[in-house]
Amino acid sequence: MGEIQRPGALYQQVAAEIRSGITAGEYKPGAPLPSESQLIDRYQVSRPTVRKAIAALRAEGLIEVIHGKGSYVRAVPAPAVTIKRTITRSGKTFHTGHQAWHEVEAPAVYRTTTTATTGPLLGLPEGEALFAVDRLLSDPRTETRALHRVLIPFATAASEAEQLGEAPDTEPEQIYALLAAAGHKLIWDETVSARMPLPDERATLQIPDATPIVHATRVTLGTDQRPLILEELRAGADRTQLAYRLTADSPRTLRTV
Repeated sequence: MGEIQRPGALYQQVAAEIRSGITAGEYKPGAPLPSESQLIDRYQVSRPTVRKAIAALRAEGLIEVIHGKGSYVRAVPAPAVTIKRTITRSGKTFHTGHQAWHEVEAPAVYRTTTTATTGPLLGLPEGEALFAVDRLLSDPRTETRALHRVLIPFATAASEAEQLGEAPDTEPEQIYALLAAAGHKLIWDETVSARMPLPDERATLQIPDATPIVHATRVTLGTDQRPLILEELRAGADRTQLAYRLTADSPRTLRTV
């Protein structure tokens, strides 16, 4: 492959050629890319152009740069941890898929308000008062990390489960039990998306550069399908996958969108 002649900025042309090589299997996962000098000779471009192309591919998550060694095609291992998102109930006790995870530090409890994103999910206008509880969790087997957040409207704490006003950091499974004891037949709406992490999320979750996260948003609904609490779970997409068990003849307890 010689001098490139594609439209677009020169570094984008080089990046496109390398990307094609990765897709075609010319460069295998975990294998090194040619050196800068080799890429310069191969594509007849300058060193800054090659470096910009490598930076673009790194931002896409296709390659990783190891200081002192060079650029490598990023391996795509199978996720190390499966987080079971199905909620089960035994008598008055509820169970979720990350109960066995350890808390890395004490939960952070604070007051906040609904935003343009969380307000509609909770059926509330923007600016309504909430309790927020942030937990940093770690899988005991792999030390994979996850961020878990619970948002509790003041109205839920005041009228549905007074204990939540005094102890917002009650475990989610116990919150479900309190809401069920208050007479609610609970169902859950959950959506899952993927996005690039914010800098603080990347640092806290200890995930590599240019690695997306999975972001699960779960709303607990009570009587008349009224939103009661909102939960968010964030984890590195390179280390985790989410699993659900749904059966056609079981009572409707979890809805995924």
